Amino acid sequence: MENMPEVRFARTADGVRIGYQVFGPGPGRWRAPVLVWMPSLSNIVAQWRIPAMRTAYEGLARDLTVVLYDGRGTGASDRDIDLTDLGVEAHLLDLIAVLGDAGIERANLLGYYHSVATAIAFAAREPARVGRMVLFGGAPRMREAMLPAQTQALLSLVDQDWSLFADAAATAWLGWDGAASGRWTAEAFRTATTPAIAHAWFEAASRIDVTEDLSRVRAQTLVLHRQSSQQIPVEIFRRLTGALRDARLVELPGTTPTLFLEDVAADLGLVTGFVTTGRVGRVSSSGPVLTRREQEVLQRLAAGDSNAEIGRSLGIAVHTVERHLANIYRKLGVASRTAAVAHALRP
Repeated sequence: MENMPEVRFARTADGVRIGYQVFGPGPGRWRAPVLVWMPSLSNIVAQWRIPAMRTAYEGLARDLTVVLYDGRGTGASDRDIDLTDLGVEAHLLDLIAVLGDAGIERANLLGYYHSVATAIAFAAREPARVGRMVLFGGAPRMREAMLPAQTQALLSLVDQDWSLFADAAATAWLGWDGAASGRWTAEAFRTATTPAIAHAWFEAASRIDVTEDLSRVRAQTLVLHRQSSQQIPVEIFRRLTGALRDARLVELPGTTPTLFLEDVAADLGLVTGFVTTGRVGRVSSSGPVLTRREQEVLQRLAAGDSNAEIGRSLGIAVHTVERHLANIYRKLGVASRTAAVAHALRP
């Protein structure tokens, strides 16, 4: 793929080959701070095709040396793995192998969803090797991050229809519903791994619990939260922040449960600023703001109601429903009823 960093390979202590990339201003002697973006189910090669992800990678690499890697069983890493051993210890072996192969003694960590627990465990056990941490979307008890009904519904598709799971995750779960981004995001999910490995990953994740490691973490930590009210409650992240010695929680504006999408410049500035200086910049709100009535219309739309049924339910005329829908489409930046429903179903 054009302008994509070379994929390198590290070997873990238990013999698994891990694919990874290093890019940014600091190869060799690491002149820039190193940020390791730790994986959930990933495919680092396919993710470069997603416009929002490429923008995020290139934005981070302006000031940081960025390391991406695919965990065992996913992406460019070995698929022939022990499916009964996908707990935090196995994920730690992947991270340690990448750091060792790349010659990185000390790094900053971006724990993202599944890898939040792994980042916490590594920071607790190897404090001298971790500078700062940014944590997003996961929890020390991973089952708490997997409890929302919508997440459970999506996970049920893993065994039933892998292709449908990839499409649904790209739209509702990670929030990419634009034609190009949605297509490439679904492809990244679809090619990240196999249904059997994904099932084993999520099954193992539901048993991961690193709460006992929290008190031993010394790294300065930024906990970020951006979720809709239907998804992971902010209280989980407040408890996580309170259990860490030096942590700050920032509740980001918006409802799309990912970084570097709703306000890419603000997210990049926040993460880069914290990693390089330890300071947290001012957080602005630039996401779409729906009125209470527009939120009610969108909820009825997501429930499958027709315009006439929405009108009867809310006691308003059909032409008023149509006007609200036009405003909703404009604010959300979508062009269809289906895209609006996908937005409403995002975590």
